[in-house]
Amino acid sequence: MSEHDNHLNVPNALPLGYRFNEFEIKEVIGGGGFGIVYRAWDHQLERDIAIKEFMPASLAVRSDGLNLVLRSERFSKTFHAGLNSFIQEARLLARFNHPNLLHVLRFWVQNDTAYMGTTFYSGTTLSNVRVRNPQQIDEAWIRRLLPPLLGAIKTIHDAGYLHRDISLDNIQILSNSEPVLLDFGSARKTIGNLSDESETMLRPGFAPIEQYSDNDESEQGAWTDIYALGAVLHMLITGAPPPVSVVRSIEDNYQPLVQSRPAGYSTALLNAVDQALALKAEDRPQNIDAFAELMALPERESEPLLAAKISGPGTMLVPIEEVEAEAPLSPAKRFLQHRFALPGLVAAGVLVGLGVGVLMAGGGDDVPAQAQNATVAQPATLPPVVAEKPVSQAEVQTAQAKVEPAPPPAPVAQVYIRLQSGEHVQVNGKQQAVVPAANGFAALQLAPGNYTFSISSHNGAREQTLTISAEGVWLLDPHS
Repeated sequence: MSEHDNHLNVPNALPLGYRFNEFEIKEVIGGGGFGIVYRAWDHQLERDIAIKEFMPASLAVRSDGLNLVLRSERFSKTFHAGLNSFIQEARLLARFNHPNLLHVLRFWVQNDTAYMGTTFYSGTTLSNVRVRNPQQIDEAWIRRLLPPLLGAIKTIHDAGYLHRDISLDNIQILSNSEPVLLDFGSARKTIGNLSDESETMLRPGFAPIEQYSDNDESEQGAWTDIYALGAVLHMLITGAPPPVSVVRSIEDNYQPLVQSRPAGYSTALLNAVDQALALKAEDRPQNIDAFAELMALPERESEPLLAAKISGPGTMLVPIEEVEAEAPLSPAKRFLQHRFALPGLVAAGVLVGLGVGVLMAGGGDDVPAQAQNATVAQPATLPPVVAEKPVSQAEVQTAQAKVEPAPPPAPVAQVYIRLQSGEHVQVNGKQQAVVPAANGFAALQLAPGNYTFSISSHNGAREQTLTISAEGVWLLDPHS
């Protein structure tokens, strides 16, 4: 199949050759109801990357100008809530550093939607492996697959989050047979909740009963992901998913695998799958360690999180909810308190609440480019120190006195400022040569610190303050 043929199979996809600065789209490699995935070439680092675009086909279409356009204004709230969840998921995935967990390199806003650039993984989904090569799937193959996969899930759980969308389609099998756990599907869940279609957004057979509950977040925990993982194993072993949990709650017609005894599988593995698929959450293994222990399976150690705590005065575009440290609790209570959360936008100071759509209006390639050019702090350069012969103490002191101060921290935050015609920007009293893009936003990159923004025009001046303590995207609208 040619690249062009592949492209035609995915409606609303960007054209081949489209550029996001250094990223050039080479191929459309996947598409669904909520997003499109591309293979792109990074011209700077000369490597392939994957780019995922937020594209909810039921809510929006692509215009001739390649921006996303809502099918109806009544979809605006749902679209922007899903967009925020998509960006928030990208920020979350970027915090993890595990070889078997999707790694996000960066994310950005363009074409009235959002994108995340990730590591490009060769191979195919576990779903395709089961369909194309069912003969290779046996207990030995499954036991080789599980340790790295459990390690990835445990990494998420140890950080206080849940995946909540584990399925054969969300597990990539690389060319070296290693699995990679893909995205969380947060945007899909948010859209489902707001459109009263949450049940249709769940994968039948893979979602436990608590995910159908109106109060699902208070009932979910590690056992929720373990149920989905049990459904994956059930599918691999029998070729069919377990019965839908909602139907089981009325009349449980699940037939335990230890009774049907599929040929070639041990009692330990079948029993572990049966327990993972228990209808009641309290009857399932309560954490990944307990699930691995049922099969006498050594699970891979979880990888450390990249240090990237979020703090500040509430001006983050897509904040990640902090998890407070408490006294040790039982696994069930711990995950009730540290469940995967989808916090809304923080509406404080200069944050533009749910108005992410304002940022989207008319966005183009020039916004990221400005972020590269407009920098407030420039690092100083230390002179080289060459010692070819012994020096006296007086010479050392003289040399130390002449050494320039250490360079300031490199810029870590990208700040978008909404400007109107004729307005000028000062940061901490220094005039900034910034020009708004077509969408009305100018861009700056700032190092950690405290900043006072003064936006002046013939009508007067407005001031906003901002504290930056971690990398991320920040949005200022002095007119709100």
